[in-house]
Amino acid sequence: MNGLSTVFILVGLFLLGGVYSFWKQKLPKSVVVLLAIGSAMCLTAGVLRLEVWN
Repeated sequence: MNGLSTVFILVGLFLLGGVYSFWKQKLPKSVVVLLAIGSAMCLTAGVLRLEVWN
């Protein structure tokens, strides 16, 4: 596993936890959706950078 892919995956999981927390706090849906999109992008980037795909 590459160091940068690990960082992307960890940041994505951190943001995913933020999505769950913000959803439980009943924050505006636009904030939750924006955070979810960022989390999905980080997780996707981390998974695609793994050495498995080469």
